Amino acid sequence: MHILLVADAFNSLTQRVHAELRDRGHTVAVELALPGRSLSEAVRRHAPQLVLAPMLRTVIPREVWSAHTCLIVHPGPVGDRGPSSLDWAIHEGADRWGVTVLQAEEEMDAGDVWASVACPLPAVGKSDLYRNEIADAALAAVLLAVDRFVSGTHVPLRQQPPDGAGPAGAASASAAGVAPASEAGVASVSAAGAAPASEAEAFPTGRAEAVPASAALPGLPAATVVPPRTRPYLDQSVRRIDWCADDTSTVVRKLRAADSRPGVLDVLLGGEWYLHGGHPEAGLRGRPGELLATRAGALCRATTDGAVWIPELRPRRRPGGPRTFRLPATLALGDRLPALPEVPAPPLSYPQADRGTWTDIRYREDGETGFLSFSFPGGAMSTGQCRRLLAAYREVCERPTTVLVLGGRRDFFSNGIHLNVIEAAADPAAESWANINAIDDLVEAVLGTTDRLVVAAVAGNAAAGGVMLALAADEVWCRSGAVLNPHYRLMGLYGSEYWTYTLPRRVGSATAERIMSEALPMSAVGARRVGLVDRVVECAPEDFSARVGALATRLASLRGTGARVVAKKAEAERRRSVAPLAGFRERELARMRQTFEDPEAPYHALRRAFVRKDGPLRS
Repeated sequence: MHILLVADAFNSLTQRVHAELRDRGHTVAVELALPGRSLSEAVRRHAPQLVLAPMLRTVIPREVWSAHTCLIVHPGPVGDRGPSSLDWAIHEGADRWGVTVLQAEEEMDAGDVWASVACPLPAVGKSDLYRNEIADAALAAVLLAVDRFVSGTHVPLRQQPPDGAGPAGAASASAAGVAPASEAGVASVSAAGAAPASEAEAFPTGRAEAVPASAALPGLPAATVVPPRTRPYLDQSVRRIDWCADDTSTVVRKLRAADSRPGVLDVLLGGEWYLHGGHPEAGLRGRPGELLATRAGALCRATTDGAVWIPELRPRRRPGGPRTFRLPATLALGDRLPALPEVPAPPLSYPQADRGTWTDIRYREDGETGFLSFSFPGGAMSTGQCRRLLAAYREVCERPTTVLVLGGRRDFFSNGIHLNVIEAAADPAAESWANINAIDDLVEAVLGTTDRLVVAAVAGNAAAGGVMLALAADEVWCRSGAVLNPHYRLMGLYGSEYWTYTLPRRVGSATAERIMSEALPMSAVGARRVGLVDRVVECAPEDFSARVGALATRLASLRGTGARVVAKKAEAERRRSVAPLAGFRERELARMRQTFEDPEAPYHALRRAFVRKDGPLRS
């Protein structure tokens, strides 16, 4: 079937839906809802059999939804309406939520229901949930809705209007313009990625029925239906932190409900800043609101009963000024930062000491298996972060392990170099060069590890140099919900991280060239099909770490693992005697340096637009 995806941006969920539908044999086109562009004309041009909107803030015109079936992904259960669905769920401490696929009509979020899937909401940030539990449920609901549409016999369920409201179809206060473009329309939600078996029975075919106003549908988990309600945009008056009254759990919950966009607006050191991300701290104490310490670019700030770590800040945009962007907190503050103690993370060799405190790099062991995990905001890795991770990697390679697992417990693996830090640098070209060399050093260390097996555990999305970091390992294990973008072209770069060595070695020269030129997202299953991934781990996001732990421990115990290590070392020596690794790096970096040092190279404008969230000019 020919499906047109309509979205405000080709974001992570839109990419995942695109890749998964293509995996299932559908032809899929993407049209971005850009200012000044006619969506009606775009739909006429594509002539789709189905229009699907994974993440859309704008209203689909009547002439489109009246002529085509248009399905909208809403990040809330049946009955929930409004532009800040997921934000409200986290803000209010919900532990279960849902995602609904409904048909576009006059009133926002009030159309007929094609599918709904429940999901858990673990205590993590909004963007993490969106890429994981939310995306799993969204995909399950989308695939179910598409199958029902293909059947030609399914009749979706009508929603009832909220109590006291007029009939469905009346104008609603939840129109798209209520929320600012930075936040409205966060779309999706789920558990392990598949709809519950009972859910298929909850949407009968052959006759139209109405969704009850306040009860779950027969066979449908109660978490996927709430009393019909339209909730307003969750603005800063509700998000505001009262440092003199809010305890740690309240502060963390507010920060997590806004961790990516819009952030929590606060006054800090005489300026207005959006706070992004939050992690509890059990050991440090101070006067509520007081800045206590720094660690790896993050700030520690006291609450009424403890403290929180805040990894990133974004200055409030000035009237008429350019869009601002997130940076590591200490870098963002610059000269404003007072003299604070730098409190180092607990030593890697004593993982039990890190309980109750935040750190972005951790290590643990289970018998002959080591686990080096890292988690950097947005998956980006700055020069300093690459160097710290390299130091940790070298340290744990001194441990007597047979298998070393490299990767996070959930969410992003890595997206490569840190474009925000580069953009903020006094000399972006010089910082680009420093950053690419720092990540190359890390990849080189992984490629040079010949005394044990290295497994890259890709819990979430990865892109560009982050994918190539994973490919440096002996095996790549990827969670089923991850989306991979193993290319650089869309940022105007040739790429480095030894991709000219690792990618053709895994998939062959022809396939490597096609992957780089097409520059399309890949699902985990699609990546395994071409050889990028060795194992797809089918599990919920919360279960990935445990599943990988069990698999890695078993790998270390296998009788043949020692022989594999011996053979690995011999093969590495043979390959490098023919084509030394240094040559691959030298050729890649020559191309990269030429781009960095050319002020007219597209990379600089593309980087600036990406960092400042300037919309694309075309789909």
